[in-house]
Amino acid sequence: MSSPVNSVAEITHAQCEHFNAQTVLRPTSALCISPENLGSAEFKRAYGVKYAYVSGAMYRGIASKELVIALAKAGFMGFLGTGGQSLSAIEQDIMAIQNALKPEHAYGLNLVCNIEHPDQEVALVELYLKYQVRCIEAAAFISITPALVLYRLAGLYRDSHNQVASKNKIIAKLSRPEVANAFLHPAPEHIVKQLLNSGKINAEQAQLSQFIAMCDDICVEADSGGHTDRGQPTVLLPAIQTLRNALLHTLGFTQRVRIGLAGGIGTPTSAAAAFIMGADFIVTGSINQCTVEAGTSSLVKEMLQDINVQDTDYAPAGDMFEMGSQVQVLKKGVFFPARANKLFQLYQQYDGIDALPTELQTQLQTKFFKKSFAEVWQEVVTHLHNTQRTDEIAKAEADPKYKMARIFRWYFAHSMQLAFAGTPQQRVNFQVHTGPALGAFNQWVKNTPLENWQNRHVDQIGLKLMQETAELLSEKTQQLLDLSQNNTEHSAQS
Repeated sequence: MSSPVNSVAEITHAQCEHFNAQTVLRPTSALCISPENLGSAEFKRAYGVKYAYVSGAMYRGIASKELVIALAKAGFMGFLGTGGQSLSAIEQDIMAIQNALKPEHAYGLNLVCNIEHPDQEVALVELYLKYQVRCIEAAAFISITPALVLYRLAGLYRDSHNQVASKNKIIAKLSRPEVANAFLHPAPEHIVKQLLNSGKINAEQAQLSQFIAMCDDICVEADSGGHTDRGQPTVLLPAIQTLRNALLHTLGFTQRVRIGLAGGIGTPTSAAAAFIMGADFIVTGSINQCTVEAGTSSLVKEMLQDINVQDTDYAPAGDMFEMGSQVQVLKKGVFFPARANKLFQLYQQYDGIDALPTELQTQLQTKFFKKSFAEVWQEVVTHLHNTQRTDEIAKAEADPKYKMARIFRWYFAHSMQLAFAGTPQQRVNFQVHTGPALGAFNQWVKNTPLENWQNRHVDQIGLKLMQETAELLSEKTQQLLDLSQNNTEHSAQS
């Protein structure tokens, strides 16, 4: 009779016919944990998934519709990367996903906080409600916004046990306890009243809003690719678990908000550590960017498949440039991190483009931008006109420092476009969001078929990672049990 581990291996191999290498199994032990048993059973039931494994959204459709569909069909859940995408493009992707999947398949869409233009958040939520999107990943929020409350409250109802629940589930991705605190509480009453007065919600939804938290799940985001607060998972996860437990007792909610972990997960060892710390689910990101389904250029994937854990760096975030927020990006083979940090340093030091020394102006135009400041500014103006933000043009013309910031921010958008296009002549200016988890993954799959990104598929990676995590946990748990038994026997004999 085959062991449970061998059975899981056979199922995994059958589901991944495109992976020709034989799975290498460790010696089986008396204790066998299966991949399906990892994480929270409640999480898996709530979303109808086979595994407590989620692929997080990645900016501008890097987490593509193809990625979301492949994961859903394999029993996982993936989030479509909607940040930086137009409403029409997002709508097309939603229709494609819904047409490709069955009702029982799980998927979600990203909702990124838009501090400067909250109306765009609301417009995106209204699109999600139109298509009955039942799960969103709320990212980069520092407080609860009207868009979040609208989405949450639009799905409220009383279940068969007369408990308040929501059809619209929110997984809040965050890295700060005070933000977790806001999501663990009910919707702020002043926002509820605002939405009620505007007719966006009804009186019953307003009344029910105070009996349920703002989210179903929290994804604790440790140091990750893209936007990051450089959090440590062994510090952040326990802190937010403790906060959740305290508030569950204080607020008296019947539904327990589940807590998962993201950031740095790229090998069975890191995934096992997350589950050992009590994570209800894990979220991967960087490792999915270097796959066939990822919506970025082949050149970027070629660059990413060779990196190691030391090949990333931190740079200013283009969308929050003036605030000094940071993103983690590829360092190997590119100048982007150094140039981006230089631009932020100049922004802090000088009051406008004309205040820059002549040699610096020449360097920026010839080396960084490969365009004159006038040409860059004209592109910025065109973009602001097209997005109906002409008030920002007037503000820039009146404030030289703000105009300089807008010109510098152009470089961040441009460097990302170059990466998406895979322009070989401009590869030194590529902005590629990624974290060291991908470097660890690359070392793990070195000298296997998965070393080449063209053999990497998101569903296959998820299955392999969960399978080998389960095997590792089985092995380590058995070792601890054996050690405990040996110590007990030794004590008895003494």
